[in-house]
Amino acid sequence: MRRSDLFLPASRDRRGEGTEATELLVRAGLIREFGSGRWALTPAGQRIREKVVDRIRAGMRTVGGQEVALPGLQGRERWAQSGRWGAFEGEMFTLEDRDGRELCLAPSHEEGMVHLLDGVVRSYDELPLTLYQVGAKFRDDHARAGLLRCKEFTMKDAYSFHADEASLREGYREIRAAYERILADLGLEFVVADAANSVMGGERSEEFLAPVRDGTCDLLACTAEDCRFGLSDESPRYGEFAAGDDCPDCGGRLRASGGVEVGHVFELGTRYSDSMGFTVDDADGRLQQVWMGSYGLGVGRIVQTLVMEGGADGGVDADSEESACRWPVTEWGSVAPYRAAVIPIGDGEVEEVAAEIHDAIGEDCLLFDGKQSVGERFAESGLLGIPAKVVVGNTYRETGTVDIERLNGENLAVAPESVPAAVEQFGAGG
Repeated sequence: MRRSDLFLPASRDRRGEGTEATELLVRAGLIREFGSGRWALTPAGQRIREKVVDRIRAGMRTVGGQEVALPGLQGRERWAQSGRWGAFEGEMFTLEDRDGRELCLAPSHEEGMVHLLDGVVRSYDELPLTLYQVGAKFRDDHARAGLLRCKEFTMKDAYSFHADEASLREGYREIRAAYERILADLGLEFVVADAANSVMGGERSEEFLAPVRDGTCDLLACTAEDCRFGLSDESPRYGEFAAGDDCPDCGGRLRASGGVEVGHVFELGTRYSDSMGFTVDDADGRLQQVWMGSYGLGVGRIVQTLVMEGGADGGVDADSEESACRWPVTEWGSVAPYRAAVIPIGDGEVEEVAAEIHDAIGEDCLLFDGKQSVGERFAESGLLGIPAKVVVGNTYRETGTVDIERLNGENLAVAPESVPAAVEQFGAGG
């Protein structure tokens, strides 16, 4: 992508957009507010979102997940069957259509998934089955903290269906483990905490929580490298521990911080099949209940939390005019909007070589052409958190090589034709 063609409303001016991470996403030109709890993604912001979603989809394929798309606008009937109509913690948006039918904007899709399968999946031997979708959810939440508390937000929600409790337990473990792999590949620091099922119902649930400076909950998290133990202030056992206590799982130390819930998994049991009459035939032709699990990942929350965690290394600094996004780079890759930025310093042959490098890298590259000054090009590349800057300037004129600069300060000089391979290494944990 050429910078001269890209719609990117970036600005180095501070705009007072609530939290530091929200302000940074706005200044980087990645999001823009449409009103309380409603945010738009710009083309660069959408690229980040799609990279997160790509990793989530790959993770769901490892557990046999099949993607579907359900309507967000749903009728009262199924929600009344489940007992959740009007009882969704006061957060359900409801309305009537022109024919007087009562509808809601779905805050979750347990009812919708049951409707999708009920009467179509008829036998126990068609189970287990895992379906998921990536789309909008709507909740009349108290909007705050940018993408963390929205009235409309993007979620990856998955639902597993099983013939018995043992199968549900196995499916729950598999999807929980897939979530751990997904979040680790994205470079997110997180712990897993027991949680209350609240309006979702069921027997068991766990939250995936990221430790951050300013979160939406209070969190105790183990500091041991390989331990995922944590407790939020919504966890049933939260009051039993304090900062500095030994971790009950590994003996490490517990540290207090803010926390952001980026994922939640539930063993729902037969809560929905019981209330909504969803059954299948067993091996003897008798009707039996269907066991369910529900599994959510907040896509927008993950994006903003990655920025918040980058603040631990200086990514968000309230006292610095140079604060910038710091997207993690792992062996899987990075969700940065572009893998590389190509910055020519000068014109003529320098610009030609920069364009050739851009074309060789492909669409995951941003070429700074146009009328921006050299300083503006470097500043914007840093603000966006692009992992590798390819600088075509004096070094090329003198030696025929170009400089590749990484955000962590690592530098490399290579021939122009070697840049794509070197950038690939930089963008995949190399």
